[in-house]
Amino acid sequence: MSFIAILLALLIEQARPLSRRNPVHAGLRAWSLSVSRNFDAGKPHHAWVAWSLAVVLPACLVGGIHVLLVVFVGWPLAVVWNIAVLYITLGFRQFSHHFTRIRDALDLGDERGAREALAHWQQVDVGELPRSELVRHVIEHSVLAAHRHVFGVFAWFSVLAALGLGPAGAVLYRSSEFVSRYWRYKNRVTHQPASEALQAAAAAALRGIDWLPARITALGFAVMGSFEEAIDSWRNHSQRFPNDNDGVILAATSGAINVRLGGEALRSVAVAMPGGEPNGDDTQTVSGPGGTTPGREPEPAHLAQVVGLVWRSVVMWLVLLALLTLARLLGGACDISAALARRCQRVLADFQ
Repeated sequence: MSFIAILLALLIEQARPLSRRNPVHAGLRAWSLSVSRNFDAGKPHHAWVAWSLAVVLPACLVGGIHVLLVVFVGWPLAVVWNIAVLYITLGFRQFSHHFTRIRDALDLGDERGAREALAHWQQVDVGELPRSELVRHVIEHSVLAAHRHVFGVFAWFSVLAALGLGPAGAVLYRSSEFVSRYWRYKNRVTHQPASEALQAAAAAALRGIDWLPARITALGFAVMGSFEEAIDSWRNHSQRFPNDNDGVILAATSGAINVRLGGEALRSVAVAMPGGEPNGDDTQTVSGPGGTTPGREPEPAHLAQVVGLVWRSVVMWLVLLALLTLARLLGGACDISAALARRCQRVLADFQ
């Protein structure tokens, strides 16, 4: 059921992407804002209460609906519910148009247009960013966006699907990522910023929730790219920065396609976006002394390699999930066959 739901949600999202200004996302923004206004008193315990209301409560409601559908209605409608939740939480097409615009501008030699597109996407000051650094930032933001909008959702949906609560996992991950980003953005552009305690709680929760998905994403990139180089880059980065989830993904990407990543981060620009939602992902790149990975200088050709790497990883995890689903179905069929065989033996014994 998980494989079918993920596959159909991906296909629907590719054919008809969900607009950023849709009622569900608007409701999540309003709920996050309401929670921070009413429960953020600046203390750590208040921050965790607010985070739980903003993230855990919606996940529990979605999971509860799924359980009720399975128990009282039947699995077909539960599958439809899973597809609907995944369609809302997945987001390939929510950022891919930014990537495409930058790539097309670079292909035409319009570096100024590419810089403007990056600045609009991530709300950063690009200045006269050189082409290699422009490509580096595009790769980093695109890879992390793919992780947060796709692979992280896959991971938590699949983990909790084993407990019969797949949709709750998808909502838990996306809500956690959203509130962490939204409350940082709100702190920059509004007169009622989220407290430091609330931002710290949201960031800490996301680090914990994203620990496993980040390493699953990195493993997928390593398998689908240059495995030894990706694992070596991942290991070296983890030894220096053991709690850096984003860095693990970028290090694996760097080794997988042999490109230099990391370096100085771009300065954020406080811009209030329509609808009150941050336009970028507020990603934290591998930056600072010693934060640069080995590899070739970033070139526009690397952008095509990144696209291929991401899609190969998606296909790999879908195939793996399909195999697990098939094994589960075959296991269930074997159990049914064994039960029927035992029943036949008892019937024959009664006749004898």
